[in-house]
Amino acid sequence: MSEDVCHYEYVLDNDFFISIDAPEIQKGKLRVALTVKKSMGVFVLNFHTEGFVVVPCDRCLDDMEIPVDIDDELKVKMGATFSDENDIVVVPEEDGYINVAWFIYEFIALSLPMKHVHAPGKCNKAMMGALSKHLRSSADDEDYMDDVEENDADPDVEREIDPRWKDLKKILDNN
Repeated sequence: MSEDVCHYEYVLDNDFFISIDAPEIQKGKLRVALTVKKSMGVFVLNFHTEGFVVVPCDRCLDDMEIPVDIDDELKVKMGATFSDENDIVVVPEEDGYINVAWFIYEFIALSLPMKHVHAPGKCNKAMMGALSKHLRSSADDEDYMDDVEENDADPDVEREIDPRWKDLKKILDNN
């Protein structure tokens, strides 16, 4: 770096996520603005990432878009060997550079919610029908799918529990 502050811009698309080869995110379209400030032997990297990623819905397995708008910071200094301790990454002086691709991926993955589920009523109807067959407590419970959709809309409504799960629920209640 010849200056004390440098700016970089990256556009991340499906090719980026394929090349990273990580399990959670396979598609997306993001723009990353990276500002590198050099100060007292430490490089402070500030990332601003915005766009969206595509992940499978945990309920129906259809793809869904999750918006991303995050700011992250990474501190880097030169040293003898590579290390990633505490909040500072040490890069070997003989290399003189750091590949930020994996760090950007981690920042994005950590910003996503734990549960990836479509908004109520937006899940794949065919998959929800197949799921409802397996969640029914009896074979003559034909209108179960209607109940699922109504309960998705109102989280305060309690659904009938499959009798096979009632014994497991007793175990949880005892703890």
